[in-house]
Amino acid sequence: MHEEVVARLRHKLVEGEIPPGARVPERELCEALGISRTPLREALKVLAAEGLVVLLPNRGARAARLTRESVQDLFEVCEGLEALAGELACQRISDQQVAEIAALHAAMLTHFRAGELIPYYGCNRSIHEGIVRAADNAVLSSLYESVAARIRRARFITPMTPERWTLAVQEHEAILNALLRRDGGGLAHILRTHLRHKRAEVERAGFAETEEPQAVSPVRARRLSSA
Repeated sequence: MHEEVVARLRHKLVEGEIPPGARVPERELCEALGISRTPLREALKVLAAEGLVVLLPNRGARAARLTRESVQDLFEVCEGLEALAGELACQRISDQQVAEIAALHAAMLTHFRAGELIPYYGCNRSIHEGIVRAADNAVLSSLYESVAARIRRARFITPMTPERWTLAVQEHEAILNALLRRDGGGLAHILRTHLRHKRAEVERAGFAETEEPQAVSPVRARRLSSA
């Protein structure tokens, strides 16, 4: 039950059902999930460790906001993970996996031409996840799942302009071509560029400058002092 509650809450946060900055409606969630406050709060502790919620002393919890700091950190890590996944996938991917990703790409193009954003996002996500799966590295997959879930929340504050959408599709064409050639270095470069463009869109969309007041980590303190 604990894992199921965590998974269902994570889905609500990642998919924007509880938007960034909103209070977590504990009473309503307990009723909807058929649980008491204790398992809900245990699940919230797990999600707080993942960076998806902020626990407020004596005030419950709220969905974590996307901040300038968190966006920078998340995208830096995700760039490295996806670049490594691209390199490994080109070494290990099977013909069947390539065919599956090519089919997803074709379906994504159909949704793009029809202006269907939500199913487009679904195919897009499946393509990136397929590349990570093809890398065949359990540690990489686990890290990617955690980071990518937090980044997916950004699409709810980032408008998809026609220009950005067209560029994203062109980049996915390049991703597929590099994968078909088994060009690991080229694919890694394209994936990094793709994510940097996404990060720039998120930053232009605007988000909270800071989260709840908290102690600055030693790593963050060194970064700020050297700025």
